[in-house]
Amino acid sequence: MLPTIAWENESVIMVDQRKLPWKEEYLSCQTIEQVAQTIEKMVIRGAPAIGIAAAYGLALGVRSLKTGKNLDRVFASFYRRLGRTRPTARNLFWALERMKKVYEENKDLGLNRLKKILLEEAKAIEEEDLETNKKIGEIGQELVPAEEATILTHCNAGALATAGYGTALGMIRAAFARGKKIKVLADETRPFLQGARLTCWELTRDRIPTTLITDNMAGWLMHRGEVSLVIVGADRIALNGDTANKIGTYSLAVLAKENNIPFYVGSPLSTFDFRLKSGDEIPIEERPPDEVRKVSGRLITLPEMPVKNPAFDVTPGRLITAIITEKGIIRPPYVKNILKLKEINSRT
Repeated sequence: MLPTIAWENESVIMVDQRKLPWKEEYLSCQTIEQVAQTIEKMVIRGAPAIGIAAAYGLALGVRSLKTGKNLDRVFASFYRRLGRTRPTARNLFWALERMKKVYEENKDLGLNRLKKILLEEAKAIEEEDLETNKKIGEIGQELVPAEEATILTHCNAGALATAGYGTALGMIRAAFARGKKIKVLADETRPFLQGARLTCWELTRDRIPTTLITDNMAGWLMHRGEVSLVIVGADRIALNGDTANKIGTYSLAVLAKENNIPFYVGSPLSTFDFRLKSGDEIPIEERPPDEVRKVSGRLITLPEMPVKNPAFDVTPGRLITAIITEKGIIRPPYVKNILKLKEINSRT
């Protein structure tokens, strides 16, 4: 699997996910503004990967400085610029907050020392994310039936959305590695087609049996008994288990509930927003209308057709069977058990 993002020669290198699966091209970012624009333009996407990109962006911005004059003001401007890129993904702000804490603790050591420390922290965030994904995969694969199972997934919560391996797809990869006889149904995930373009590409490269379906087929296939369980990722999770994920996830959860099918969310603890009591407080990003009007750059409707394009929806916790994290499986009641896991994590 090609790396999603990496630091190389004083640049942030990332695969251009807009070009997949047709071309494997990399972009090199030499400035913080270039990193911010890659996040905004979906060159890189997926909550954990966005967080890693933001961390590297901050490190890159500080490394570009020739002097420590007005350092607090300059750092704050970098922080604000990256924070404006995509509002829903909690990992973005988690990574920025972590980098800011390291900055505050080390800014008096001198600019050269600070540059090194911030880059080390960004690399640590990337490395930790990969290990976190593998833990989520190993814990989550236990929920996949040992006999034949068909897993429905939505969007792309795989290696391309993280430092590697994936959250939802990490669970699928781990189950497949254990020899479980699984098949995957990948929703196309309109309008950006992350399922059709990215998930199918990833899983096919891993030789995991995968079938592409349109987003509106899921309910009928569930009704016919052709889906064993649903596994998705997350972009932000509130205290009560309400989960923001790619638009269309809520519909799948309702359909799964109607058809008595387990609905699982794979997510690192960095995606949890412990300050939010419910999903009503999660900001939902509205994307440009041409993402809906066009497919692969070609119009599929009238050029001035009014469009609504929320990038995410919120699935109520009551529809989620369990949330799988690197620290264990969380089941209802979510407020109590999420807080318990938070306390355990803070002590380790």
